[in-house]
Amino acid sequence: MTHATLPPLIDPFARAITYLRISVTDRCDFRCVYCMSEDMKFLPKKDLLTLEELDRMCSAFINMGVEKLRITGGEPLVRRGIMTFFNSMSRHLESGALKELTLTTNGSQLAKYADDLYAAGVRRVNISLDTLDDQKFADITRWGRLKQVLNGIDAAQRAGLRVKINAVALKGFNDVELFDIVEWCASRDMDLTFIEVMPMGDIGNEDRLDQYWPLTDLRDQLATRYQLTDLAERSGGPARYVRLEESGQKIGFITPMTHNFCESCNRVRLTCTGEIYTCLGQEGWQDLRPPLRNHPDDDAPLHDAIRAAIGLKPKGHDFDYSRQDVAGKMSRHMSHTGG
Repeated sequence: MTHATLPPLIDPFARAITYLRISVTDRCDFRCVYCMSEDMKFLPKKDLLTLEELDRMCSAFINMGVEKLRITGGEPLVRRGIMTFFNSMSRHLESGALKELTLTTNGSQLAKYADDLYAAGVRRVNISLDTLDDQKFADITRWGRLKQVLNGIDAAQRAGLRVKINAVALKGFNDVELFDIVEWCASRDMDLTFIEVMPMGDIGNEDRLDQYWPLTDLRDQLATRYQLTDLAERSGGPARYVRLEESGQKIGFITPMTHNFCESCNRVRLTCTGEIYTCLGQEGWQDLRPPLRNHPDDDAPLHDAIRAAIGLKPKGHDFDYSRQDVAGKMSRHMSHTGG
């Protein structure tokens, strides 16, 4: 039973697009070293889609068959008035058109917003957390405080939100914490996904090749202590999962460099300025702001522009670390596309 009121979005490779990740701001209260530079220049406010425009944009995608909406940033919860947007999106959950409304966050604002998010229909959150060490956390986020995030996780779990931790695997940084992070997540009944560091953006002196920790190595290390069982399940994202038999917990691996996960890609990304990127690892994008802003009372041009963009979705990305220089390296920052 589909609730879409318009024909579905099908890309040139016969993949139905049912998952939209939308960045609601490029701003963040942290400055994580692999995501943005310390002195980031943020976009002028007038360039950003208003909350009303974000609603109209997301609603257009939902009317065309998008069933999962993930709100990202920057840090989505630092956007002024953002709960207005979550509350307005909840109508699509109530109608059944939208099956899941979720967000990726650094956790810093969850103590404030967890109950409101649950009330708006959010049931799961992904929290980015790369270390359990106070000093290392301060170093990698530059501005962050670990205690604030841990308080946010407490608040999320109290509110009834299912928490998944996303940790970027960084050689020489959190490799020594592997078992600590795994056991901490198990103790709190939180799923955990490791992400290979990606060659995104020019962020100064951080050399991605030095930090690159292949998840094949991480997995081999886990196997020295746990029995790993591959799971067939997919979450609609790029992760591959294993179960640790001793703890029963589920661990995900997102390996853009060592495993090409594009064949089942069902998602597109929208920036906070209304640019649609149909692949995280390609520069191709279209600007949906003109059809949105030039036709305030007619969604047809917006629908046409969305379809045209999906019609250009590539088969896969170009990331490659194998030659000791980063081929396919992207010039934009992760914070611009929304992770």
